Amino acid sequence: MIGAAYFGLFFAAFGAATLLPLQSEALLVGLIVSDRYWLWGLLTVATLGNVLGSLVNWWLGCRLERFQDRRWFPVSPAHMAKARKHYERYGHWSLLLSWLPIIGDPLTLIAGVMREPLGRFLFIVTLAKSARYGVLAMLTLGWLG
Repeated sequence: MIGAAYFGLFFAAFGAATLLPLQSEALLVGLIVSDRYWLWGLLTVATLGNVLGSLVNWWLGCRLERFQDRRWFPVSPAHMAKARKHYERYGHWSLLLSWLPIIGDPLTLIAGVMREPLGRFLFIVTLAKSARYGVLAMLTLGWLG
C-alpha cells in the first residue's frame, strides 16, 4: 500500500506540471500529515514527477511552432509574440517562477519554444519545484512558525 501512495503522488505531481488542471499539493500535505511515509521520499517523488511533467511541456514547446499556421492552433500569433517578448526580457531566470499556479506551466512550454538549453532548464526548474515542495512540507510540519 505504501508504494501506491508514492506512485499516486508521482502521477499527481507529473500531471499537475503539465497543462492538465491537476493539483499535487493537497495530496502531498495529506501524506505528510498521515505520518506513515518517509518525508524525504515524498519530497523526492513529488519533485521528480513535477519536473518530468515540466519537461513534457518543454519538449512540446520545442515542437510547437511548426504548427502555428494551422487553424486549430490554440495560441494566437499575438499571444505567442507577447510570451516570447516576456521570456526574452526576463530570460531563463523566469523559470524560477515555474512552481506558480497558472503561469508556471505555460512558462515551461515557452522555454521550449525559446529553445532553452535542457541542462539549464532542468537545473532551474528542479530548484524551483523542490523549493516549493520543501516550503510546503515545512509549513505542514510547523517548522516555519
